[in-house]
Amino acid sequence: MSLEPYPHIVIDNFLRIEDAEKLLDEHKKQDDEKSWGAYVHFNERKSGITKFDQMGPHTQAVIKALSQPDFIDWLEKVTGIHGLLSDPDLDGGGLHMIKRDGFLNVHVDFLAHATKRNWSRQLNLILYLNKDWNEDWNGALELWDKEMTNAVTKVQPIFNRCIIFNTCEGSYHGHPTPLSCPENVQRRSLALYYFRDEGVVQSLRPTYYVPTPNDLRLKRVLIALDRTALQAYSFIKRYTGLRDGAIQKFLKKF
Repeated sequence: MSLEPYPHIVIDNFLRIEDAEKLLDEHKKQDDEKSWGAYVHFNERKSGITKFDQMGPHTQAVIKALSQPDFIDWLEKVTGIHGLLSDPDLDGGGLHMIKRDGFLNVHVDFLAHATKRNWSRQLNLILYLNKDWNEDWNGALELWDKEMTNAVTKVQPIFNRCIIFNTCEGSYHGHPTPLSCPENVQRRSLALYYFRDEGVVQSLRPTYYVPTPNDLRLKRVLIALDRTALQAYSFIKRYTGLRDGAIQKFLKKF
């Protein structure tokens, strides 16, 4: 477990190769379906599937395996965080896909579950599914320092590579430079988040996007405005029960 810029671990060949191949195959088969939701607003351009019943059988099996007590026990030993819980709602997680020109501005993820009000978010697990990935395509996950002065670590999203990292104050990450991959290539991943029941209601702490040092003033203003819209939606989501399908429609207006 590396501690800089915050605790994280990168594991290559995370799944058995046959399981990773099946997961990628099902990920690609989703392309012809209408189940992908579009996360399209100023701070990100990506697609996602969060509904478990819309995923293929092998994808479901992998998610179940990574939610079992034995795997969570392993996570707790590796990270030193106890009382971890998998998220049956896959809130914000599940399958992700980013096409050419897509991006994800640097941010700290939401730190409290939208609907399970006592749950604080503790860990991200991201499994990449990209064969023959070219570093020049700008798809590396950047881990930034707490002062947002520079990207300390860049993790290339290569096939069957997993990164697990703490979700905490200052855990800034993203890939803010738009992808320059060919039109027929997508950046694919599976994302799972782990929480802890704190026994008391957690304050809403939605995803917090930030500019990078070289961003111009206008972009900084637009990042902040979009962040405000997301905060408003998070409040609505907690107190009305709306899910991610609604956020996609809401944020498009901004």
